[in-house]
Amino acid sequence: MPTTTRRRDTPPPRTGRNETETLRGFLDYLRTSIAAKVAGAPEPQVRTAAVPSGTNLLGLLTHLTFVERSMFLGDNVTDWQATFRAAPTDTVADVVARYRRTVERANEVLDGCTDLGAPIPRPGRAAPSVRWALAHMIEETGRHAGHADILRELIDGAAGR
Repeated sequence: MPTTTRRRDTPPPRTGRNETETLRGFLDYLRTSIAAKVAGAPEPQVRTAAVPSGTNLLGLLTHLTFVERSMFLGDNVTDWQATFRAAPTDTVADVVARYRRTVERANEVLDGCTDLGAPIPRPGRAAPSVRWALAHMIEETGRHAGHADILRELIDGAAGR
């Protein structure tokens, strides 16, 4: 097992003037945390399954990119299991950059959403409320960020947010 090296922890956001700022603050905090956890992870371990389910660090961020695109950009995903696999030609930098670009685009959509009770704008698809979408993305990103914490520590001992 690798020796654990701790990064300086980033504390949770101190936002909260209103519900929207609180939800978006926590989502952005988790997004930043998981991107940082994947960035710089070594090949080939970043795509090597460390658990029987086949979960790997690069696959987690690839999956979250698809979830963001589906939730906020209206993309239709037909095979969710396939989203847990990065393309063999993708580098760590490619996957992290793609995720960050997707988050930027998702935030542009969210910037136009002033009513948390209104449906998220997804043309041609049924849409949950902005509140539900934010809460779901906090749950989804937080869950996978926890998986990423464990996988990264198993790979090279890196720990912390």
